[in-house]
Amino acid sequence: MCGIVGYIGNKNGIDVVTRGLERLEYRGYDSAGVAFFGVGQKRLQVIKTVGRLDALKHILAKQKKSGAFGTAVIGHTRWATHGVPSKMNAHPHIGCKKEIALVHNGIIENSDALREALSREGHVFRSSTDTEALVHLIERMISFGALSLEDAVRQALRHVRGTFGIVVISSRWPNRVVAARRGSPLLVGVGKKNEYIIASDASAISEHTKRVIYLDDNELISLSSEGHRIFDIANNTLFKNASLITWSQEESQKEGFPHFMLKEIFAAPDVIENALRGRVLAKEGVVKLGGLESVQKKLEWIKRIVIAACGTSYYAGLIGKYLIEEMAKIPVDVVYGSEFRYAPSTVDRSALVIVISQSGETADTLEAAREAKRRGAKTVGIVNVVGSSIAREVHAGIYNHAGPEIAVASTKAFISQLVTLAMLAVFLGTERKTLSDEKRKEFLKELVALPRKCRFVLKQDQVIKKIAKKFSAAQNFLFLGRKFNWPTALEGALKLKEISYIHAEGYPAGEMKHGPIALIDQHFPTVAIALQDSVYEKIISAIQEVRARKGPIIGLVTAGDSAFQKYTKHIIAIPQTHEALSPVLAVIPLQLFAYHIACFRGADVDKPRNLAKSVTVE
Repeated sequence: MCGIVGYIGNKNGIDVVTRGLERLEYRGYDSAGVAFFGVGQKRLQVIKTVGRLDALKHILAKQKKSGAFGTAVIGHTRWATHGVPSKMNAHPHIGCKKEIALVHNGIIENSDALREALSREGHVFRSSTDTEALVHLIERMISFGALSLEDAVRQALRHVRGTFGIVVISSRWPNRVVAARRGSPLLVGVGKKNEYIIASDASAISEHTKRVIYLDDNELISLSSEGHRIFDIANNTLFKNASLITWSQEESQKEGFPHFMLKEIFAAPDVIENALRGRVLAKEGVVKLGGLESVQKKLEWIKRIVIAACGTSYYAGLIGKYLIEEMAKIPVDVVYGSEFRYAPSTVDRSALVIVISQSGETADTLEAAREAKRRGAKTVGIVNVVGSSIAREVHAGIYNHAGPEIAVASTKAFISQLVTLAMLAVFLGTERKTLSDEKRKEFLKELVALPRKCRFVLKQDQVIKKIAKKFSAAQNFLFLGRKFNWPTALEGALKLKEISYIHAEGYPAGEMKHGPIALIDQHFPTVAIALQDSVYEKIISAIQEVRARKGPIIGLVTAGDSAFQKYTKHIIAIPQTHEALSPVLAVIPLQLFAYHIACFRGADVDKPRNLAKSVTVE
């Protein structure tokens, strides 16, 4: 999954597509490819490379010398989800007869079943991707009598579960392009004289035309020199007017958001859905983590777990400790990746070491994984980048599927880590038979409800912005939480430090009176995570101590807690959820609070000073 660009018209399609792919490079990717027809030819040509787009452009430049390119072209930059980065796994994918080429964003959930059925019919698969199943499925529909490319694609999609944004071309119909969408963005730029550009992001289109058609879920579009037709999977013709793009190229990459960080905070519901997809069957009370199959039996016999991580990932690990100990009843220690190698050697063959890193390249965390292996421990990685160093180093792993994160300060990746750790806790509790069926189903029901509840939280953005404006001149902040949410308080303080350069500290609320209370006065605000959970009364006691020193209070409370108004008028509400899952919802207002304060102070939100997205040095 990553970037899609397609073209049909009178221009050199290769130039249009590669230029569009360049505009999508900000998303991150590990391979690239194009499919096209030579001028006057019907033979499908596919060129794919691993690595940066420059490698693909270099090969295409040589091709130009032998003749002009055709004008029906599709291209893709891939960020691996199924299968390691390789030329074979790169898009576009083709069928057995080499008559169909397809590019795809999303995840085909029933790809294993489709591959098995198609293999029995004689289809030969070349890659380890879920996408290739869809190519062969379309090819099957043609061999079974589909009269057009549109019908073949439409019929194939009726057998698909999952998400997709696809663009398809075929040598049988070389002057036609068909695209379809379900859950993965796709839009069509409308140029002059029936010229069309298809893309997963407006930034690939805005250079050529400002008129776009946005496809909605389960809609298809057929494009040719004769015009276009929009229809649904039932083959009903649909009519849509083109919209006008009014933002710049950089703004289109941000999809209308002023900063990548805000865009990524608002992506939280989709991030959670992507992390859960194909892994959680809530009604059955089942969690499937295919990445752990190679070590699954050995996980039953481990005596302890050590989580090693840095920065935001470390705070995710602290919450993971609570989750795993509650669900799996196994002791968990959380250590900084930078300290793991230098701590006394208590890790041995009886331990499982979980390393967490958004990039998969964090040097300290990578060395922690290597040291754990040297000590004989089993290692599991939780990373967001397929094929990263940590992903290759560990014995087994779980991918976040959060998609590329552009802003330096991590937001959506942190949320995906929490969701992944929640699934892992249930998985371990199931394997070790420490979690009852009733509790497991109740927990998973709340887990799959998180995207909906996240959307409720995001609707509080303007409330949060007003509070942030009032406190934007403060020079110090204290963040307090208890139990599951004291690490959330640490993360809230870190976000404020990272992007606004305000001094902030996060603390377990019970520790506040053991030192930090000396700092409290009327100029020192406290952000208190005061949810109606098992430690509600304890956090209220800490708030009373702050009030007694005239400290301003910002309360993050459970929706409907009207009694909290007697402590402060600065209140942000989030929905009730399972106590162990509350950090997923609680951290979003803290991210937005930090974001808005940084904006009011004129800071560079996406690129804060002195920080790097991926820390690859010790």
